[in-house]
Amino acid sequence: MLLSATLSKATAAVEETFGRPIIKIKLTAKASANGYSYYMEQFTEKQVFHQHMTEEEALAFLDIHAGKTFKNCVKRTENQEITILANKKGKITTLVKENAIKLKAPQITEKKKKYLIEEGNPVPFLVLLGLMTDEGRVISSRYDKFKQINRFLEFLDDVIDEVQAQILKEGGHPIRIADFGCGKSYLTFAVHYFLTEIKKLPCEIEGLDLKKDVIDYCNQITKKLGLKNLIFRTGDISEYSGKEQPDIVITLHACDTATDYALKYAVSHKAKAILSVPCCQHQVNQQLMAKENRSAAKEALEFQPLLKWGIIREKFSSLITDALRGEWLEQEGYKVQMLEFIDMEHTPKNILIRAVRKNKAEENSDKAEKSDMPELARVLGINPEILK
Repeated sequence: MLLSATLSKATAAVEETFGRPIIKIKLTAKASANGYSYYMEQFTEKQVFHQHMTEEEALAFLDIHAGKTFKNCVKRTENQEITILANKKGKITTLVKENAIKLKAPQITEKKKKYLIEEGNPVPFLVLLGLMTDEGRVISSRYDKFKQINRFLEFLDDVIDEVQAQILKEGGHPIRIADFGCGKSYLTFAVHYFLTEIKKLPCEIEGLDLKKDVIDYCNQITKKLGLKNLIFRTGDISEYSGKEQPDIVITLHACDTATDYALKYAVSHKAKAILSVPCCQHQVNQQLMAKENRSAAKEALEFQPLLKWGIIREKFSSLITDALRGEWLEQEGYKVQMLEFIDMEHTPKNILIRAVRKNKAEENSDKAEKSDMPELARVLGINPEILK
């Protein structure tokens, strides 16, 4: 099998083909419980671009570009090193060298993780969204998304019994869920499938997003699959008003203050659980930038090393924002956890805020003191949306 490949000596056609001045490309075989895939790195003078490919895609890529778009290509298998060269006239020569020592292929993990949505049986929405084949095999290049979906469902599964118990105390009704900033709705469809097909629980789910074309697409999928009690609407989180109060509010990468609007909506409508994965968080960063230019910044001298460099200040701002969101939710009567959503290898936006509304007994035994402005915000001179 192909273990790795390196393409170099780019031709003039490279920039037109790839849209950027690539000087070298590396392909490396990776193994997982799902089989083999390939990790591609495209190098320019100053940047590296990454992409995951299936084995079929990697081999097709080399057939197209080796000796053509790139004059030099070295492919390595377990037994051979194959060099493909092109001269100035475009004539291609292939040189094969036997390895003195046989190279080892990456080892496929024998033990597969058991997921709530299992691989092996075709799941209609995953097939339609391009994550799974008709035979139920997860497509290698989409395996990270498959794991992300299952990870989120695990977090939901942990609190669903508690939510159900609160619903039963109210007389009982289908679990009502609002997904704010649903986008292409991988998670929305996954939650619907998990509750109806796996947990066998009645539910009513509504997805909301600003993009009309995305919402139209999601409603088309819903209709095509014949899914009941699942609807998507176009709208702004800050102006949303649903017919029924949601039991669970979900947000995945709702940008900047959109997460705050979603949290405020959830609390004001007494949502029983909140699962929120914040995205970009500009507001506090901008406020800290302004603070640096004022003499009042002397009040926060102990924080100056965290405000000095832009990249550090940006990460610090994100942590402050999420910490204050957690504090605010606790003051509003929720049990709050900050959880790792997915590995940092895949995205830095990996914090999931999970909050479950306390029952009366918990509220009485663990009352948090409310304050108009937490001390951290006061010292830094910031006023994030969640505190307004």
